[in-house]
Amino acid sequence: MPEPDAGEHDPTGLELARLIARNAQGLPATQPAPKQRREPRRPAKQQRSGSDPQPLGEAIDELITSRGWDTEVSLHHLLGRWADLVGPVNAEHSRPEGFENAVLQVRTDSTAWATNLRMLAPAIVARLNDQLGDGTVTRINVKGPDAPSWKHGLRSVRDGRGPRDTYG
Repeated sequence: MPEPDAGEHDPTGLELARLIARNAQGLPATQPAPKQRREPRRPAKQQRSGSDPQPLGEAIDELITSRGWDTEVSLHHLLGRWADLVGPVNAEHSRPEGFENAVLQVRTDSTAWATNLRMLAPAIVARLNDQLGDGTVTRINVKGPDAPSWKHGLRSVRDGRGPRDTYG
């Protein structure tokens, strides 16, 4: 078996693999292996029946369309890119929580971020409706952080908060 020149090194190892394949086929090392010509396989487009196997993507698309989930799936796809809709800084401090009756619910980290997002709400609604169709989102309801509950703990009053003059 002829050895390759020390100056020519194939870092991919393809030449070595070809040499081994030629030897395994019983061909001389210098003669290239015969190329086999294969026709590319192209599946025929056919009408599928309900029991025929089909690609998963097509099956999911059919299911989404048949159930009428097109708009909701598109909306969730867009909300997955929340940072693109509201900007990266706003996205760090807010997150979409739900969508019902054409109203998008958004939760923010603080009341300041809630105020900021309320000012951007008309522009966000317009962007969503551009991509989903007019009237898909009619309003964005922006909520601040959940307030802590004062009804827990050892010193809590069971029948209400009691007099309010204890803070001063």
